[in-house]
Amino acid sequence: MTNSLNNLLQQFKGTFITAPNELQEKLANIKAYIFDWDGVFNNGKKEDNGSSSFNEIDAMGTNLLRFHHYLRTGTIPLFLIISGENNQAARTLALREHYQAVYTGVKFKTQALEHLCKEHNIEPNEVAFVFDDVLDFSVAKLVGARFMVGRNANPLLTGYAVQEQLVDYITHADGNQHAVREAIELMMGLTGNYDRTITERMHYTDTYRQYLHLRNEPIPQFYTSQHSTIIELSL
Repeated sequence: MTNSLNNLLQQFKGTFITAPNELQEKLANIKAYIFDWDGVFNNGKKEDNGSSSFNEIDAMGTNLLRFHHYLRTGTIPLFLIISGENNQAARTLALREHYQAVYTGVKFKTQALEHLCKEHNIEPNEVAFVFDDVLDFSVAKLVGARFMVGRNANPLLTGYAVQEQLVDYITHADGNQHAVREAIELMMGLTGNYDRTITERMHYTDTYRQYLHLRNEPIPQFYTSQHSTIIELSL
């Protein structure tokens, strides 16, 4: 392991289940990033309307991750949310940040994975997934890079994910402490160009403006599951 990788790893307090150099190799092939919502962007607490919120620290991270991917590959990555529940806040964030799609009310999430792979002509091993609970395990089993939100309340569930090889990294932060940002910082750090990403965004360079123009082109698509079939919802 190189000194630069060692220095990077010393800054993260989460648990590597997959060796960092192997995780680097997995991330090099990623074309899409999927995030669960409840317990990932938040602590899972519901409002009266059934929604759960997000914070700007994690939202900024999602933009930096996509810019970072653009600097590495010259392409805008797919960015999607898959949730077993219907969350207005997820819809709001996706519209504002121009994520490609949001799948809500999908109880068996591999349906959404199969749909998005077919729609965008990618393979499951080209997907990175940030998740936290048992409903996510069916997707984690199939995708290329898996980041599980750490939570002290479910040590047996976490142990199961490790035992069944469903996770590559377990975050130190939980969903209420910006686990999304931790997973994103790790992905960016392992794949290089972190400093350039921050510098270009800080100075709002021509390269960043070009990225932002391309990033803002997609109009998010919204889907749900009905009778085991993924259907599109109107805006």
